[in-house]
Amino acid sequence: MNAPAGGAPSPIEQWCREHAITEVEALMPDMSGVARGKVVPAAAYCRTLGLNLPEALVLQTVTGDYPEDQSAVDPSDRDIVLRADERTIRRVPWAADPTAQVIHDCFHTDGTPVTTTPRYVLRRVLDLYREHGWRPIVAPELEFYLVKRNADADYPLEPPEGRSGQAERGRQSYGIDALNEYDPLIDDIYDFCEAQEIELGTLSHESGVAQLEINLSHGDPLALADQAFLFKRTVREAATRHGVYATFMAKPMEREPGSAMHIHQSVVDADTGENVFADANGAMTPLFRAHIGGLQQYLPAAMSFLAPNVNSYRRITKYMAAPINVQWGIDNRTAGLRVPLGEADATRVENRVAGADANPYLAIAASLACGLLGMTRGLAPTPAVIGSAYKMPYELPLSLAESLRTLRDSAPLTEILGERFVGAWNAVKECELRAFLQVISSWEREFLLRNV
Repeated sequence: MNAPAGGAPSPIEQWCREHAITEVEALMPDMSGVARGKVVPAAAYCRTLGLNLPEALVLQTVTGDYPEDQSAVDPSDRDIVLRADERTIRRVPWAADPTAQVIHDCFHTDGTPVTTTPRYVLRRVLDLYREHGWRPIVAPELEFYLVKRNADADYPLEPPEGRSGQAERGRQSYGIDALNEYDPLIDDIYDFCEAQEIELGTLSHESGVAQLEINLSHGDPLALADQAFLFKRTVREAATRHGVYATFMAKPMEREPGSAMHIHQSVVDADTGENVFADANGAMTPLFRAHIGGLQQYLPAAMSFLAPNVNSYRRITKYMAAPINVQWGIDNRTAGLRVPLGEADATRVENRVAGADANPYLAIAASLACGLLGMTRGLAPTPAVIGSAYKMPYELPLSLAESLRTLRDSAPLTEILGERFVGAWNAVKECELRAFLQVISSWEREFLLRNV
């Protein structure tokens, strides 16, 4: 990948020269969406445009542990090769020295891709769409909470003080004045995102206390997953600079709504760019109905990718702005699958199941995979729900353990995502689940210590 002696510099090397970059953050997203990698002097990085890391990193849990089942990686814990995706190079706007960040794909030393990495899994699903002459379009919406700094993990989280010097009291859904309380922090988020070419749409105050939502512009799923990955880093950094935490936990506070990552998705013809979900009159096509049918049938099996942590399932609660089933409806926010009103070329479905804590690469890959299975198998959806879907039964797994069991039983979803990857995913998540089950909570001490 290096330019020959005396030859033209690579695009990354040229970019680093133009921006006087002194350091490069070489990043790869792991199973949990955590940024792993190294910080490398720019001159050294540009000589290789990549680096080596231990393959076992792909199996690292969110707690920093590793599962007993490591059959998905080489037993010698050999290196894998990270190769830069030059389209992802960005300035790190908050760094003191001129620093770049680059997202990498992972390969074995023989040049074959590491099939257990989240970025590969999303590429795999997009390739399957391409084989059918289709190209998906997505637009994620990310919710998050701002909370007061908290050094004691046993102490409940609280909203931070705003510009007025007071913390929010009560819910301020879509409140402009409540949103303005965090203007300095929000300005930094927008400035940092602009510097990284992260295209933001609307910003709103959500239902929870100090809960915000920012929409990302629609586009290519891999590019949008990259933006969501970088966006989370950006929001947390901006919040830290203002003396507060930003959290994408699915349910960080009791009695407050959870935080979601709604995924708007449509499919266009790869040659013409026309939306295959609507006909010339704007009516839903059989392909759109089949896509919804696939989401309905396979989302329960994909639940662990949309709700990957034990905390994720606390969000799946009736009447708390989160779906409990895979019903669908026209402009119906109580359903797991909402079809927004709009022009024919914007016809899409909004998957409202995913939590903000989900790895964006895997949540998007899984959601698109379910829709693709519906399209290729000609699945029919149920009738659109009228009224509140909360009055209908639960249809989604209600625990991480149940989700992992459901995934293991789904041969079609395992095949489309990759058997080796699904095995690695289950090993990582089961390791995290075992670690959680060893914890004795404050609720247990409060109500069981002297009463049972």
